[in-house]
Amino acid sequence: MKQVCIGTAVLLVLSTPAFAASLDAESVNKAVIEKAAGKEDRAAAMKAQILLDRQRYSPGVIDGHFGDATEIALRAFQKDNGLKETGKLDKDSWDKLSEAAEGEVLTRYTITADDLKGPFVEKIPEDIEEMGKLDSLAYSGPTEALSERFHMDEDALKALNPKADFSKEGTEIVVAAVEPENAEKPDKENVERIVVDKSERTLRVLAKDGALIALYPASIGSKENPAPDGEVKVTSVADKPTWTYSPDLKLEGKKDRPDKKVVVPAGPNNPVGVTWIDLDKEHFGLHGSPEPEKVGKAMSSGCVRLTNWDITELAGMVKKGLPVVFED
Repeated sequence: MKQVCIGTAVLLVLSTPAFAASLDAESVNKAVIEKAAGKEDRAAAMKAQILLDRQRYSPGVIDGHFGDATEIALRAFQKDNGLKETGKLDKDSWDKLSEAAEGEVLTRYTITADDLKGPFVEKIPEDIEEMGKLDSLAYSGPTEALSERFHMDEDALKALNPKADFSKEGTEIVVAAVEPENAEKPDKENVERIVVDKSERTLRVLAKDGALIALYPASIGSKENPAPDGEVKVTSVADKPTWTYSPDLKLEGKKDRPDKKVVVPAGPNNPVGVTWIDLDKEHFGLHGSPEPEKVGKAMSSGCVRLTNWDITELAGMVKKGLPVVFED
């Protein structure tokens, strides 16, 4: 494994609007649109994001905002369903999305002892040497762990549960129902190739007949550290990888760097996230991210960065020798 390409991300989009604290489960579950969703219709936005996520048109973090990743996912969904490709949530797209809805899009979950046992790391240091001194780069607490489990932005999760104590066993919270019962997993043998679109900032998984199996938002290189061109192949998959820092690496956004090799322990807040998919090009791979809210909005140090939940799903679809095509 060559987990060596990651660096601190530099944001292309610096912020999103504040989440509407008044948003509640009922407004999301019962959301409907008659013409087209307005930019501030966060109930409709969240419902659409969850329905897209269920069908593997990933919007990245579910946050109730019509951002770039949601627009790209919608456009791909519209194309595959013979709809006008606007990237906007119009009535036809809403109706088609709703056809696949099974039950409510927000559901209730009770926090368990397992959710609270950790280990947790209250603060993840930015300094690479300090990272290397930790036993693991675990979640900062149960709130972060639960938000990733349900593909949600932490602020969105808190806004939907304003009175919840996330550190208390037995607390009932509202979460995105991103894993409906009886959901079928993609057939690994039907996966033909992966296409990484650098201009669109997406990763697409394609079937043998050319059909789209999954689409994920991605951070893909930068001007200083560009992703490769052309075709490479998957060589291996590593679950819970460590990250090896070397002084000769070109790290995006990292100015203060150690002058010696540092091995950073595994964990969801490791710079390469929870999974590394190795490629047959030195120093490049597909991997997760400790900052899911920045995926698709930031530059990377050459590699392809997905959310931790998307890279985990992708890892279940790949095998050695699978082509990965980089396109501009």
